[in-house]
Amino acid sequence: MFQKQEGGVVAAKGFYATGLHAGIKKVKKDMALIYSDAPCAAAGTFTTNIVKAAPVKWDMAIVHERRKAQAIVINSGIANTCTGAQGMEYCRQMAEKTAGLLALQEEDVLVASTGIIGRQLPMDKVTAGIEHMVSMLGNTLEDGTLASEAILTTDTYPKTMAFSFEIEGKTVTLGGISKGSGMVHPNMCTVLSFLTTDLNISAELLQEALLEDVKVTYNMISVDGDTSTNDSVLLLANGKAGNRKITEKNADYELFCKALNKINVYFSKRIAGDGEGSTSLLEAKVVGAKSKEEASVLARSMVSSILTKTAITGRDANWGRFLCAMGYSGIVFEPENVDLYFASKVGKVQVVSQGMAAEYSEEEATQILSAGEVSVIADMHMGESSAAAWGCDLTHEFVKINAEYRKK
Repeated sequence: MFQKQEGGVVAAKGFYATGLHAGIKKVKKDMALIYSDAPCAAAGTFTTNIVKAAPVKWDMAIVHERRKAQAIVINSGIANTCTGAQGMEYCRQMAEKTAGLLALQEEDVLVASTGIIGRQLPMDKVTAGIEHMVSMLGNTLEDGTLASEAILTTDTYPKTMAFSFEIEGKTVTLGGISKGSGMVHPNMCTVLSFLTTDLNISAELLQEALLEDVKVTYNMISVDGDTSTNDSVLLLANGKAGNRKITEKNADYELFCKALNKINVYFSKRIAGDGEGSTSLLEAKVVGAKSKEEASVLARSMVSSILTKTAITGRDANWGRFLCAMGYSGIVFEPENVDLYFASKVGKVQVVSQGMAAEYSEEEATQILSAGEVSVIADMHMGESSAAAWGCDLTHEFVKINAEYRKK
């Protein structure tokens, strides 16, 4: 049904991108530009942190009031947060400069930033970077890769994905790039995701699809428990696939929702697994819950706990940490009914049976927990609902990275 494609954010028809080093950071790439050669329906979800970055405020106004855009300009290294009226003016200037060079209106340009809070952007470097990027825009794999590299902060690798599927005999492509490694505990709707598709769909349905999917993807990850001031997921749809415009929740809409979930799950797992200093992706699965909502709360509580994270760091089958995390989640359940399992590519072992220690080999459990991706499965025996959440282990390197963050 879904065919993987190269190009990431430029895989869909009509999209172009690039990235470069403008001088905001000392060495690494620090600016990216995404552009559609046709107007787009625009959707977005944003941090619920009361302290919101200037670009978040700029984008919220465009997404909620205009519901259309055609370009996204991004910088990394400086978050443009807690920068007052000057920060908002710099957002406007970034949009104005980009729009002028691409023959757009400044309201057609979304803006995103990530990096250190409280610093003002060096606008001479930013505007020069925009000028260079407009002349560099392309739609090759290399162009998409440049953009994916330029949005990173403490990430250890770029995150990019695209795939295609068919609607009414037309090939539709959905692609994107994402970043996130630290300050990750999203309540949207530091995570940034930029998604592009050539699907023809109304802005209203595009926004609804994104809002619903974020609940079970980005909002189900946690690296360190900190909700960023800059969290944003932006989705542009330019309609160039040529399908009849989706204006109601029919089978075509449901297929798109499945595609959106597929790419957002991919990015969510990559972000969680790339947590600062992490060595393992931690997945918590809750099955047999009363409702999807209860399962989600229980799963997220497990991946958010510092003690469950350190248990994974030590490859320690300390299952009490996980039951404890579920117990303070706010969800009412019978501990005596819970079964708990550890699983990975190495195997699967039951460590709790009806709320008590099961008979298992500590050596086998340690081997299972030593894999790069580890699952903790909790069967509540209360219903038919399930949910998954993603996090990572917590290492000494996490402290080092964050203690030295502003010095780099």
